[in-house]
Amino acid sequence: MASDGSKRSQVSSVPPRKLNVQKFAEARASEMESLHSIVSNRIDNNFRSRRNKRRRTSAYNNQITRKRSKKRRKFGATDKANALDGEKDQKKVPRRIRRSIELKKNPESGFPVSGDGTKRLRTHVWHAKRFTMRKLWGFYLPLGLQGRGRGSRALLKWVKEGVVVHDASYYNAVQLEGPEDLLLSILQMVLVPSPSSESGDSFHSVLSGAVYESAMLYHFGVPFSQPIAPVTYMWKPLDKQDREEDGNFNTSVGGNGSCETECHSHYRQLWLWIHASAFGEGFGALKLGCQKQVNETGTLINCFSLEGQLAKLEVIGSKAFQLLQKILQPVNSTSKNSRQLKKCSMLEAQDDSQTKICSTLENEEQISSRAILPLTVNDPRVFPDKRIEDVPESASTLTLNDELDHEMKKQVALLGISEKREELLSSSCSKFEGSGIVNDKSLWDASCGISPPMEENELCMEKHQMRMDYLCLDDPKSGKRKTSNEVQCLRSCPVLLLRNTDKRGSLMGWSIILPICWARVFWISIVSKGVRAIGLREKHWIACNIGSPYFPSDFPDCNAYSCSMGIEAAAADEKAELRPANMRHLRIPIPPPWNIVGVSLKNVATGEQYTEISSAKNMVDDNSSSHAGCGRRDMASLVCQGNPFDRIVARTSSMLTYFMNEIHGDHLLLFPHVASQKMSFVELMKKQSNLDHSQNMIKQVNYNQKLCFLRVLLHAYKNGVFEEGAIVCVPQLTDISLWTSSSGIDEIQLQMPQSSVRSYFKELSSGNWELQIPEDPASRASHRWPIGFVTTGFVRGSKEPVAQAFCEAVLLALLREEQWNEMPEKQRRKEIYVLVRNLRSSAYRLALATIVLEQQEDDVNFL
Repeated sequence: MASDGSKRSQVSSVPPRKLNVQKFAEARASEMESLHSIVSNRIDNNFRSRRNKRRRTSAYNNQITRKRSKKRRKFGATDKANALDGEKDQKKVPRRIRRSIELKKNPESGFPVSGDGTKRLRTHVWHAKRFTMRKLWGFYLPLGLQGRGRGSRALLKWVKEGVVVHDASYYNAVQLEGPEDLLLSILQMVLVPSPSSESGDSFHSVLSGAVYESAMLYHFGVPFSQPIAPVTYMWKPLDKQDREEDGNFNTSVGGNGSCETECHSHYRQLWLWIHASAFGEGFGALKLGCQKQVNETGTLINCFSLEGQLAKLEVIGSKAFQLLQKILQPVNSTSKNSRQLKKCSMLEAQDDSQTKICSTLENEEQISSRAILPLTVNDPRVFPDKRIEDVPESASTLTLNDELDHEMKKQVALLGISEKREELLSSSCSKFEGSGIVNDKSLWDASCGISPPMEENELCMEKHQMRMDYLCLDDPKSGKRKTSNEVQCLRSCPVLLLRNTDKRGSLMGWSIILPICWARVFWISIVSKGVRAIGLREKHWIACNIGSPYFPSDFPDCNAYSCSMGIEAAAADEKAELRPANMRHLRIPIPPPWNIVGVSLKNVATGEQYTEISSAKNMVDDNSSSHAGCGRRDMASLVCQGNPFDRIVARTSSMLTYFMNEIHGDHLLLFPHVASQKMSFVELMKKQSNLDHSQNMIKQVNYNQKLCFLRVLLHAYKNGVFEEGAIVCVPQLTDISLWTSSSGIDEIQLQMPQSSVRSYFKELSSGNWELQIPEDPASRASHRWPIGFVTTGFVRGSKEPVAQAFCEAVLLALLREEQWNEMPEKQRRKEIYVLVRNLRSSAYRLALATIVLEQQEDDVNFL
């Protein structure tokens, strides 16, 4: 009896493989008849619906709409079947269907292109439904979230407490291939700071491909030539065999093998990432430098664009690393859990670097600043989704293997599978992961082509079949599904993970560089976990909040800045024309007239009064270009010719030191190398305590040079909001005492008449703007000379609002000298007092200006 009971339990525990519906209905016929009789008795055998319960279901019966929908379905079916092979079919099929099919394609390389030639991102459809799109730099880019351009307070909260993501695929890479010494020579000609200017350890880390570096790209030739754009460059790591040969060579050469060292140069590969607004100009400068090197040495150097082959996703926020741990699942990590890929011979032949990188992903503190982590990760769609908000804070300390085991056990519990069937679940997951091709290519081989991921519908069918196997059910429609890209599709993807930090070491975010055909897969996986997506406007807010320059808005010496300001000016004029003439705002100059700073330099440095100048019309005098004397008055007219590029912006401490030596300004109170010196700023202020008050140091400066601007960070002294385009002016000592006195500024404020605000700038027929000097004595008393302009204003909602501006270096030194001479030694500070006035406001606000180059060696980092 016991044996019979065990057999019955075994038979009953196994579910039937197939179910006959007809036999099932016949067996339950009596139950259905009794249920029908009960219902009929309750409603008096009247199964018609009540009239007051009926819905108006005939409103849809529109013959025209029905015919149109049938036609659409008919064309959609034929379109999917024939894939739009002929030109006649393209004309017949509606544009909506053609565009939908075109945007759903996922080729290996290239961007989708609109009818006018404008490129679209791979995430264009996702962004177009949620963002305001704008045509910029040859792309349709997400400008910002829908609305009036507000929401900065919520954005800063997302960054502080969560994570945001931005599709930066409009950045394009230029690949250089050739001998290492020749590539270094090219970078020496076009980059500032050059790679050779780095210290020994930093230079070796960059050259080995462990970290990346940022620099300013200049036109080939002139030291102070016009800059193009900030770039990020990275080297391809040497192979294991090349590293061993390099080590053996270094040990064999010793100390007296300099000639042999020059002859020994590896064939290297280099990437330079350039913004889309300056890509054409930067690519041309690099090709020119390569061609010059080829003509001199006769060695071939390849220089070509990788546009449309790589994508770049930027992840910013406090939980960015936690998100990367959920999204990026390295192949070695998942193979250890699946117990199947562990036996694959291809993975056993891989280098140990992948395993080391997997271990570093467990702890963010082990990753160095600006590190480059090459990874081969699995398709993120394979693993179950989990929102970032649901992850506990201690989850970041868990290892990836424990996390995957936890996910597998959770799925087992949800499906109600017994412990005996857990092995079946594990084997089916391994079968799902192992059915695809494991990618053995590196991302550096993107120019050779990387296969796209599996299509979404095919992946869903495999997931469905896997669930049917879990439940021990047979799908009548299943069979061996032969996909069109069964051989080419991949289950793993090579990526480069970049840790973005500034020179001070503070984290700015992470960047994921991946093949462009995988961009949509990773984007959907990231945003499906509750991550907020941002556009260009929100990214600009984040950059300003952390004090980092944003390209091209904070690079006024580049052509991309002029083009961007021209687009903004055209948009502002078009918006103003929609308003009535009596309700239009005050017209302001866009971009700011930087040349008027030259007039301020002449008047402030020489102490000239307003009686000699009734207006600043002389600054655009074309006849003065032929008189390039050494006098200060001639220099003022020379630097203000209306040429927007007749100025330089010092981006490195060495560049500022070179400028000071050229104008014989070694005595100026500017300290570019204080960040690298052991002496603190307080000691420098004590060292300058014995200043000569009787002699003006500025009079010893040779002005026969271009104007030099420095990037400064502006903090409001007590209150005030600084907008983009605001004027930075020279304060008088009485102005500073007015704000710093204990009485406060609530009673008295420094203002200029409203009539002077409207007549402060005058637009010429040529389109340039000139500075109008007031003739009224009352207006002259409130006039302050400009020394620079604000390029990025305050961000609303920031707890420590900061604005970014560019001011003239000599005038900043003059202000510091004047303020230090009139202050006791204990009251001196490294910041410089300046006045800031918004263009449409009449009130001046006191601000503290911090020179960036006195805080760090170079100012080439950007977001």
